[in-house]
Amino acid sequence: MSEERYVTLAEVKELLEGSADQRELAPDQKLALDHAQKVAKLPADKARELQGKLAELGFVSEALCAKIADILPSHPDDVRVLFSKERMVLEKKNIEQILSTVQDYR
Repeated sequence: MSEERYVTLAEVKELLEGSADQRELAPDQKLALDHAQKVAKLPADKARELQGKLAELGFVSEALCAKIADILPSHPDDVRVLFSKERMVLEKKNIEQILSTVQDYR
């Protein structure tokens, strides 16, 4: 059975481009690749690196690490929106930690 994990759009782009070289992509895969090519802001290796640094903070879930690496928030309100469905209150110092971590990848 394959391992399941959250991936960023940059990793989706990398995976689908690799698959496209080997075989014909299904229509929904072509749409996903097109979306990833247009929206991904970081290369896959940098996105994985950022995910790792965000995970080291200890209070960011794997899913949110991937979403933050996709969006690269620049404002505290952007971070609050991402955490709005979480069952935790994000303190100002935590938001600043996230923003300073992301700042290194802009």
